[in-house]
Amino acid sequence: MDFKRRNGGPVMGGASQAKRGKPTDDWEDSPSQFEEELSMFDDAEMDMEEMEGQAGHDVIPVGDLFSADLNYRWKRPHAPTLNSSSDTLVFQQIDLDYYLGPSVAGMPGQSQAKVPIIRMFGVTDGGNSVCCHVHGFAPYFYVPAPNGFKSDYLGEFKRELNSVVLKDMRSNKDNISITVLAVDITRKESMYGYHGQRSLDFLRITMAMPRLIAPAKRLLEQGFKFGHYPIQQYQAYEANIDFEIRFMVDSDVVGCCWIELPKGKYRVREEKSLGDTDSQHPPKTSLSQYEVDVGWTDLISHPAEGDWQRIAPLRVLSFDIECAGRKGIFPEPDKDPVIQIASMVQRQGETEPFIRTVFTLQSCASIVGSQIFCFTQEKQLLQSWAEFLRTVDPDIITGYNIQNFDFPYLLNRAAALKVTYFPYLGRIRGKQSILRESSFQSKQMGRRENKTINMEGRVQFDLLQVLLRDYKLRSYTLNAVSFHFLQEQKEDVQHSIITDLQNGNEQTRRRLAVYCLKDAYLPLRLLQKLMCVINYMEMARVTGVPLTYLLSRGQQIKVVSQLLRQAMKQDLVMPVVKTEGGEDYTGATVIEPEKGYYSLPIATLDFSSLYPSIMMAHNLCYTTLLQKGSAERLGLSSEDFIKTPTGDQFVKSSVRKGLLPEILENLLAARKRLELK
Repeated sequence: MDFKRRNGGPVMGGASQAKRGKPTDDWEDSPSQFEEELSMFDDAEMDMEEMEGQAGHDVIPVGDLFSADLNYRWKRPHAPTLNSSSDTLVFQQIDLDYYLGPSVAGMPGQSQAKVPIIRMFGVTDGGNSVCCHVHGFAPYFYVPAPNGFKSDYLGEFKRELNSVVLKDMRSNKDNISITVLAVDITRKESMYGYHGQRSLDFLRITMAMPRLIAPAKRLLEQGFKFGHYPIQQYQAYEANIDFEIRFMVDSDVVGCCWIELPKGKYRVREEKSLGDTDSQHPPKTSLSQYEVDVGWTDLISHPAEGDWQRIAPLRVLSFDIECAGRKGIFPEPDKDPVIQIASMVQRQGETEPFIRTVFTLQSCASIVGSQIFCFTQEKQLLQSWAEFLRTVDPDIITGYNIQNFDFPYLLNRAAALKVTYFPYLGRIRGKQSILRESSFQSKQMGRRENKTINMEGRVQFDLLQVLLRDYKLRSYTLNAVSFHFLQEQKEDVQHSIITDLQNGNEQTRRRLAVYCLKDAYLPLRLLQKLMCVINYMEMARVTGVPLTYLLSRGQQIKVVSQLLRQAMKQDLVMPVVKTEGGEDYTGATVIEPEKGYYSLPIATLDFSSLYPSIMMAHNLCYTTLLQKGSAERLGLSSEDFIKTPTGDQFVKSSVRKGLLPEILENLLAARKRLELK
């Protein structure tokens, strides 16, 4: 690598070097409060290194930066050898997705060319990273069984549906020979409306891949004929459920829960040479320290109670970039270089970052308590930072507006410079991180255009997006937010002089590096102050969705997840309701105050959890709604239901307890438990 230090090689700022003499520049006469804070980090680390027998370093030796003993803190703790026959593997799951891959011999599931495989990423108590491939779970949905349907007809129904789905496929790039894996009869009841708790026969249709549910649903809704039954239309139930949510509900997995793989129930993947395609023992495909395969019925999901409420020592990386823009023009990645990248890494639960680095273009004076790596070529700077990220292997990546600026700029700049190995930022080997445009719309936030980047196994926790969702502030600049919550501000550097500082000398670039470091440090301080990671983890646990869903999806998915979990316990199924144009609704009545001057204090009353309390008190739910004429048909008396001011009728909890009141009771109880802590 083409590093550069003040006397010809790369430099890392160290305590001893920073204290030798003072720069002559006016702005260096008095170190900022932030620099003093950095020096305190350095003093604490020097004491720790002396206790651990590690030597401090001021100058990085020329050679491989990432294998040097200098950066022993960058890598995760050593992973002890894992023996699947005698060791139980326990880890906290932080990210969950699925992919289509070849079936693995000895694991449950179909043996087609490609099958859906759930993939969980997590961290053990010892800080070791885990990638877990979960096999054997297949997507499914329900339709009501035709009148007079018998189990003898299942095979014919399956063959005919499989045939029409295959014919409907425009292309078969995955070489699917069987689209419908199984059709079974089960007793269920529709979630929508009260039916006297009378269950009916439903067909559970299991498909080979998640994407095949949509065409199967469409063909059944349009009209489907089999055997001696005439063409008839079928209403689909639970055909619009995300595959990840379907798996989590059925296996009782919630976001950020602890997963246990019992000994003898899983298989460890090992490193193998390229081209080795042994289906019995597939090679590692991730950068995780442990990579395992397990059947979906063999894993154990622990509810977040007692000791299972703990949080693993997750690695949180915060970073910020600086670009040398032209006068009066916002930086453009195809023209303007990245001149500095500051990174700080902190373990969840700790108060200080244990890694503090700046990757900078051209020479830079050392900063006490930080490592500074100088490069003469921007291409080498970008490549080295990407390798740094892969070496540190963060679980959570944060920063301020990294989703819409920092990451897109880095990816586009690396593409412009043809930095070959830069865009592989996730945990899956050979999986490129690609920039895409997306839009998000909700009543709370309105419509927002965002950029998304796939980074499998890492949670992108953009602090700006979190604040936009959760806080109503007058200004959302990092400076304003930091002052509001921390009573701190950024370093005093104007954007207009960034390019001039870069084009100056090593002391001016040092000033810029301190500014960049502070911008990487403030998001960590804000995450800690606002307890964002903990709050989002608890929300993922309570609502049962992956952590990433809370950052990229709206409120509806959280409700659907909880409804599905409660419905499964009562053998209820959720219908697919066709969405129509948004309907306006009348909000709560607001009584205008009597304006005037009052000499005596006025007591103001607030009803705790008003809407949930109303729903619980009156048992308002989809499952308790009486449709027109249902009360008479079911023989209900006026004592068995209530009538709302709008004329709707709901059965009382003595007849049937609604799902929504149960969910609300659980949520309020969870909130009270947290308030007591």
